[in-house]
Amino acid sequence: MNLHIINTGNFKLDGGAMFGVVPKSLWERTNPADERNMCTWTMRCLLIEDGNRLILIDNGIGNKQDAKFFSHYYLHGNDSLDASLNAAGFDKSDVTDMFLTHLHFDHCGGGVDYSGDNRDSLALHFPNAKYWSNEDHWKWATEPNAREKASFLKENILPIQESGHLEFIDFKKPSPFAQFDIHTVDGHTDKQMLPKIKYKGKTIVFMADLLPSVGHIPLPYVMGYDTRPLITLKEKGEFLEEAADNEYILFLEHDAVNECCTVKRTEKGVRLDRTFPLSEIL
Repeated sequence: MNLHIINTGNFKLDGGAMFGVVPKSLWERTNPADERNMCTWTMRCLLIEDGNRLILIDNGIGNKQDAKFFSHYYLHGNDSLDASLNAAGFDKSDVTDMFLTHLHFDHCGGGVDYSGDNRDSLALHFPNAKYWSNEDHWKWATEPNAREKASFLKENILPIQESGHLEFIDFKKPSPFAQFDIHTVDGHTDKQMLPKIKYKGKTIVFMADLLPSVGHIPLPYVMGYDTRPLITLKEKGEFLEEAADNEYILFLEHDAVNECCTVKRTEKGVRLDRTFPLSEIL
């Protein structure tokens, strides 16, 4: 099995929104803000190459929205979904499985495109792939609450089902992926899925939005975007203890500087152990 980082670009979000009740004087130590109070985040996806399966975990923000939409997020950088796939030696048509941790626009927007120059027609970006979600989260995304509605864009979501490529994970059955188990969390959004990848005797966990960056390791550092912040506190606390005890490698989807980290127990609770690039373990 081989792993490839698929960088899809950078964007900016308000630092206060990303750290919730934590004051700027604390969070800016790890995530410095610009003059607009915006911090840079990346959209770092992961490609698993294993036999005849090519599994992509998340796919970034895409390019369907208009200039006004993108003006809120300050997209920047030279990386793109297709360029990163090509650099890894693959084409979008090679992807067999598109695994979506959740359906917020910065995680799934690259999975659906306008059909050529026709902006009234949408088509899957990965024409040969199954798109994986779960029934609870799909319902949550297609019947959104007012707090999350702006994050669930119907043009990113409904074409997946209409194409016939949508598959649901059934948590009562064994994982359909031999490459990883699936850990679910509900604080950020309902039934977010975190792959726990078995690799060279290690466990690499794709952290998605349970842990956006190393700056979010202390328990109170919870995003204002989370729908159930107290549940996030509990889920993150339990998971980080498990990660420290089992020496998990945490793959960071949004940290603009650090690809991976490990954590350790200290007298102040679980804290950062070290950071390193994924290439260190490949």
